[in-house]
Amino acid sequence: MKKYLLLLFVLSMFAIAGCTAAYVAGGAGGGYAVGTDERPVQRMMDDSTITTRVNHEMVKDDVVKARQIDVDTVDGHVTLTGVVGTSRESVRAVEIAQGVNGVKSVTNNLQIGERSFGNIWDDNLISNKIKAKLIAEPEVRSLNIDVDVYLGVVTLTGIVGSQYQKDRAIEISRSTDGTVKVIDNLKVR
Repeated sequence: MKKYLLLLFVLSMFAIAGCTAAYVAGGAGGGYAVGTDERPVQRMMDDSTITTRVNHEMVKDDVVKARQIDVDTVDGHVTLTGVVGTSRESVRAVEIAQGVNGVKSVTNNLQIGERSFGNIWDDNLISNKIKAKLIAEPEVRSLNIDVDVYLGVVTLTGIVGSQYQKDRAIEISRSTDGTVKVIDNLKVR
């Protein structure tokens, strides 16, 4: 078990290094832009470790379908986003996250239901529209904002430099066609 956890930790560190290199080189990817993130490197590593541990524990669980849950961690605060089949699965996912060392709080944004292929397509379209609008906004550090969309519900997670950036990101998300609701998990630094 210890060897497995060590391997998991090493692999997650390689993933962080790979993401950093991609952003420094001008590449793109999901989640936060490590090169522009406002958090200290140690905090980013701690948050990445927490996210990895939560995902790992969910994969091992018989109730939770981990592939349907997006886990984001900022300053030890975990946000669970996605669509799960039952309220029992939602409750269990929160219990698992709360049990991981270093987790300060858990925000449960899980929806109960199912996503069809059409829903997934629509959610990806909404997400891409929002990301494109954020990138085009000169005063918003869009690479610090993670955009997750499930059944039209947009969750914004990350760290921004000002209240204006936060308000603008929310406004852009709300005004995007197909958005049902916006959940704000943005922190101002």
